[in-house]
Amino acid sequence: MDSLVDRFIEIAVAEDTGDGDHSSLSCIPRQQVGAASLIVKEDAVIAGIGAAIRVFHKIDERIGVKVKITDGETVKKGDIAFIVEGPVHSILRSERLVLNILQRMSGIATQTRKYADRLAGLKTKVLDTRKTSPGMRFLEKEAVRLGGGENHRMGLYDMIMLKDNHIDFAGGIKNAISRAIEYLDETGKDLPVEIETRGLDDVRQVLEKGGVQRIMFDNFTVDMTSDAVKMVDGSVETESSGGITLENIRSYAECGVDYVSVGALTHQVKGVDLSLKAFF
Repeated sequence: MDSLVDRFIEIAVAEDTGDGDHSSLSCIPRQQVGAASLIVKEDAVIAGIGAAIRVFHKIDERIGVKVKITDGETVKKGDIAFIVEGPVHSILRSERLVLNILQRMSGIATQTRKYADRLAGLKTKVLDTRKTSPGMRFLEKEAVRLGGGENHRMGLYDMIMLKDNHIDFAGGIKNAISRAIEYLDETGKDLPVEIETRGLDDVRQVLEKGGVQRIMFDNFTVDMTSDAVKMVDGSVETESSGGITLENIRSYAECGVDYVSVGALTHQVKGVDLSLKAFF
């Protein structure tokens, strides 16, 4: 994970800086030092403090950060999350990247907290998906965790997820499962297998075949989900996906599914309004 963060920061800094921060170079002496505070401008769940510190230190180890609010905490408008002190040029080079990360991650954490709160008292957990910003998945999935959700697979490599296209290209549910199991035997890989179902007959086929650890109910109605959970009867994990909103998530969860996955946690997010302001 640390190597991913470092590579991401290097690419992002190169993208933003090019051959130099000419705005700062043109009007601020190179040796000038100063301080700035991160000001919260709306109520939210803060996320990305740890990543921000890493950015500051990657750009200039001389920058000091005094953290006042930690990742995952609820914040109010007007709160100061941290104060940075050090070379002004370095602080200004860091500013936009730090804010981009914090605003995006805090937006995801805030959104996730809303969904997680709707599941209070139930066993069901809210999951993210792979609908993430290219290059930022590891940060966005961390934000989901900080908001009270759980992560689905990180990528294509840590779970076998047999979706509709896999099933159709493989010639059906049972063929897809058989080939997945054969693949695991041949490669010696130890990966969980999840399969997507599009109706109750699909669920029956999966149960007849066996060999999977989780069944996804894709775009099922609440009534269909309730019937499917009864069919599975706890033999494997269950997950609802597709069309899940803040308004209906609890209805799906009350059917008894183990997980509800929500793409909107990461792909329909409004960044939290934050500002890094100099002070003297």
